[in-house]
Amino acid sequence: MNIVYIHQYFVTPREGGAVRSYHLAKGLVEEGAQVDLITTHNQARYDIQLIDGIRVHYLPVGYRNEFSFYRRLRAFLAFVRQAKRLLKRLNRPDLLYITSTPLTTGLIGLWAKRRLAVPYFFEVRDLWPEAPIQLGLIKNLLLKSFVYRMERRIYEEAMHLVALSPGIRDAIVRTCPGKPVSCIPNFADTVFFQPPDDRLSKHSGSYSLQEPLTISYVGAIGAVNGLGAFLDLANEAQKAGKNWRFVLMGKGGSLLRLKEMASSRSLANVVFRPFGNKREVRDQLAKSDFAYLSFLPLPVLESSSPNKFFDALAMGVPVIINFKGWIADLVKKHDIGVLQGHSLNRTLQKIESFHRESAKWNGASNRARRLAEKQFTKEKAVSSLCKLLLQTDSSEKGANAAYNRIA
Repeated sequence: MNIVYIHQYFVTPREGGAVRSYHLAKGLVEEGAQVDLITTHNQARYDIQLIDGIRVHYLPVGYRNEFSFYRRLRAFLAFVRQAKRLLKRLNRPDLLYITSTPLTTGLIGLWAKRRLAVPYFFEVRDLWPEAPIQLGLIKNLLLKSFVYRMERRIYEEAMHLVALSPGIRDAIVRTCPGKPVSCIPNFADTVFFQPPDDRLSKHSGSYSLQEPLTISYVGAIGAVNGLGAFLDLANEAQKAGKNWRFVLMGKGGSLLRLKEMASSRSLANVVFRPFGNKREVRDQLAKSDFAYLSFLPLPVLESSSPNKFFDALAMGVPVIINFKGWIADLVKKHDIGVLQGHSLNRTLQKIESFHRESAKWNGASNRARRLAEKQFTKEKAVSSLCKLLLQTDSSEKGANAAYNRIA
């Protein structure tokens, strides 16, 4: 089977960041599919590279996290135009696997279905346009109506939809009742990310009290991440005289503002570290007592499926989370961390109890690792996608048969 995988912001483990598409595409190749992946890079010309069996086509579409919303939109539409031109030059694929964000990648699927008679699967990573609307980035009523109609049409025309969380799946069902939807969450690379050998000795009796407790945020540093809450917690810990270290590791449009906030508050317990690749993320988590998860308190963000959560699970690192939703429910159900509430003092007490009670931290660590191994392995996600795609035939008869089996 010949599959064209479309992901505007594809990265490899060596580059760092959200590597879901790399693992899924690699898994498809290992199952015998031919995969052409269309993405972008900040270079002046088109390039093609063979990466672990994946033919990766890099289109020259500049993009930075610091871009304004409308400048980002121009980059989204530029990618749509260039991807269409490239698809016309490639051998006709059996199907497209298209992942958001942005939602505009779905326009490529609509075009390919109409012009090339190629069906597409659409993976919904975030609820767009609901997210920018709740963030106040889209205010015009006519524009809101237009993007909601575009979302619905992209969903309706897809052969199958893939959601990254139960909340996203439920939102799709509300938008397109009866449409076949599979939930394949983000996943943990339990082979690469493993608890360090000295994990338990670090949290044995008084030893843990002699070392600074380290709370790390590793990931995107954008406005949507709401990392002011991270600095609020650091400020409260400093005022309480806690021997704690708060590490921010990543990049994004809010990084400079956060550095200014930390400086204005004289937060000596906050350390900023550069964005790192997969190995550097692992090294930082290995040094951490908690992994911090953060989003703004908006309903649409409660359905998010952050990569950093699954990396922390695999590393056996308990988490601190400041938002509601399915991830918070997992943390509470499996007792693998702390929910940051309105009372910062109460949150400090909860964290302190983990720091002082080694059995409590070790128990949460073990439960986190078991959860990763049982429910969120990379192999399970790859297997689910392979079964979903590789049973699909390019003919209308085969597509309809697959449709009936999946529904």
